[in-house]
Amino acid sequence: MFGRQKDSANEGRHGNSPTKRPWRLSAKLLIASSIATVIGFSAICANVMFDMRRGEEELARQTLENLASGIDADVGRNIELYDLSLRAVANNLVLPEISKVSREVRHLILFDHAATARHFGVIQVFDAQGKLTIDAASLDPAPEDRSAEEYFTIHRDRADVGLYMSRPMQHRGSSSIVLSRRISDIDGAFLGVVAGSIRFSYFQDLVGRLSIGPGDTITVLRSDRTVIMRQPFNPDIIGTNLSERRNWSASSLKEGGSYAGAGPVDAIPRLYVRSSSTNLFFVVVGRPIASVLKMWHREAIRIGIIMTVLILFVAGTTLFLAREIGRRAAAEDRLEELATTDPLTGLKNRRRFDEEIDIEWRRALRDRTQVAVLMIDADHFKSYNDTFGHQAGDQVLVGIAICISDTVRRAGDCPARYGGEEFAVMLPGLSAVQAFDVAETIRMKVGRWSDEPDGTTVSIGVASMTPSAATNWSDLIEAADRALYAAKANGRNQSVVAALPKLALVA
Repeated sequence: MFGRQKDSANEGRHGNSPTKRPWRLSAKLLIASSIATVIGFSAICANVMFDMRRGEEELARQTLENLASGIDADVGRNIELYDLSLRAVANNLVLPEISKVSREVRHLILFDHAATARHFGVIQVFDAQGKLTIDAASLDPAPEDRSAEEYFTIHRDRADVGLYMSRPMQHRGSSSIVLSRRISDIDGAFLGVVAGSIRFSYFQDLVGRLSIGPGDTITVLRSDRTVIMRQPFNPDIIGTNLSERRNWSASSLKEGGSYAGAGPVDAIPRLYVRSSSTNLFFVVVGRPIASVLKMWHREAIRIGIIMTVLILFVAGTTLFLAREIGRRAAAEDRLEELATTDPLTGLKNRRRFDEEIDIEWRRALRDRTQVAVLMIDADHFKSYNDTFGHQAGDQVLVGIAICISDTVRRAGDCPARYGGEEFAVMLPGLSAVQAFDVAETIRMKVGRWSDEPDGTTVSIGVASMTPSAATNWSDLIEAADRALYAAKANGRNQSVVAALPKLALVA
């Protein structure tokens, strides 16, 4: 060998571990972490927003429930008060003494304690044929026949009805609902009907005292779902039986329950709450869902804008950092490549070769496979370098490297410039014979490559071993090195295989 570099000759020949690359933050890991963080915060914000929405809906439901209960209590109290007067009249009419007193005294007995208010109609008494017999407003009432009215036929045909509320109707010149009771004798025989009315003005005055928002609805319904009064007022709806609507059923809104969606009157989605009354009537209060969630929508938009800005900021920052990490990784890879690559030939340097053979040796030890090494040296390189100059010598080394790279192409193979004019090639899985064929191919390519009269030749030492616990890859290098010395001693331009374990050299 000529000009062979001996610096750090023993480095890596004693089984030292390869250099470990320090942990490096991955751009993909950063992006994945950012996405996970954004999804996590978005999920938390979404959960908070849904909790706020449920809170707004529950608050609105409680408010509407209180409003419905208040209206129900007010209407129920007035109906109960009016019913006491009807009861008193019905009970007093069957007293034996009532027929013996004058009309004036009878009026005092029947109507002295009757409930009076500007929204209450006059109490009237009709006989078994539906003829008006007694009128609280006059001692001589004008003739009236109510035998065809619904409330009269109901009491005539059924003794168990009790207080009956009629459908909305025109009664004595005003829109009203008629409250009536049956008059029966001691034996339960039908004697007639006592009736009074509550004008619509009562409901209008009641609703007018309430503070309701635009789009809110208040509906008073009879127990059979007939609309008695609705706010906002719509004469086409009054008297309509909602149970006959196809888009509405009794299951849509149960006693004391709530319902969200389009109602039976219009298509505006509302939150409806029904009072718990189950007697003559019940009250349903509705509020547009848009009004219920107005504040929530405003807050959701505000938080959504903030989250969008934060997401865009995180995305921008992540992409910027990912790009910088990518650049840094590329620079580190380039630096690592420069640190492990021979700048003249482009082959791996000795440091990288030692790392690769250490890894491959351990793998072969586990798998019980062979590892072969070629040690290649340019013949008469020092004299050639002195004669033709360093640049010409460099061209020779580059040519040899090209011949080696053109021959050694397997993924696990590792060609390297080992030092000066010396090259090394690791060939995993090859026997000595197979490695010798590779060596000869390289040697012949180098010979054909040189166009000078004397030509450029190389000497090659070949060694192959199956790793064991008692051996080290430095033993393999040493064997190939000795074979290379033997090739030099035998006249150069040849390949020599080291016969292991005694290292008998065979040309």
